[in-house]
Amino acid sequence: MDLAGMGISEMASSDWHGAALTVVVPTYNEADNLEELVDALFSLPLKNLRLVIVDDDSPDGTGELADRLAQHYNQVKARISVIHRSKKGGLGTAYLAGFQRALADGADFVVQMDADFSHRPNYILQMLGIVFATGMDVVIGSRYVPGGTLDEKWNWWRSLLSKWANIYCRTVLKIRVRDMTAGFKLWQRNALQEIKLETIRSNGYIFQVEMAYLSEKLGFLIIELPIHFEDRRVGQSKMNVSVKLESVWRVWELVWRHRKRVSRRRVPHTQPRPVMSSGRPASHS
Repeated sequence: MDLAGMGISEMASSDWHGAALTVVVPTYNEADNLEELVDALFSLPLKNLRLVIVDDDSPDGTGELADRLAQHYNQVKARISVIHRSKKGGLGTAYLAGFQRALADGADFVVQMDADFSHRPNYILQMLGIVFATGMDVVIGSRYVPGGTLDEKWNWWRSLLSKWANIYCRTVLKIRVRDMTAGFKLWQRNALQEIKLETIRSNGYIFQVEMAYLSEKLGFLIIELPIHFEDRRVGQSKMNVSVKLESVWRVWELVWRHRKRVSRRRVPHTQPRPVMSSGRPASHS
């Protein structure tokens, strides 16, 4: 079965359309994107989908908009939770707060994604279908496996910097995940619990690297789903050169800090497995 090409109609008929899935979205000045994103998420054929919005005191009113959306969507049952933080606390801690809320509310599956439509909401259907079909612990929306693409609006420097960062991180950490800095992932509940979120120290975009590193180090079954990564529709990117450069030395910190952690559930990876061809997901198991 070609999971990457699975259609909505096929998946809507599967048992998993009732899965307890929560999407975690950190926001800072995303008022122009948030309402459209929320509408797109709740248009998916997932009757138990919930959303956690973690807002870092956005001066553009994103937090207030999130509260209004929650009031609208929560009339029949709780579908949106909003976490208001008193200042801009960073991407990593925002995701950790959202993950903890999702787990506390009973989510069996947790998706992390951006608020700016860089990640298409419809990919969530493929991610969840893959987990139900294969039992994977983590599905990564990947730009750097066969079939994955970047928005043509990305200039050559931005593209080169992103690819270099991934190659550097993979080389230092000695893991096979192709898209180390991917911010679009689906996690099974037990994977997030085994990672022990309280041990995560990274904030900013190195958070994505730390989570990917621990996933492979702990022996999780990981698959990379090729996606088209779009440039944000509205607003400005939070990523800059200084953030990327900070990740260079923090990668070595990850090696030291997690040097004693090993898998207790599965035999650690020993031999690399080839990436699946024809634009299908790349499996690391």
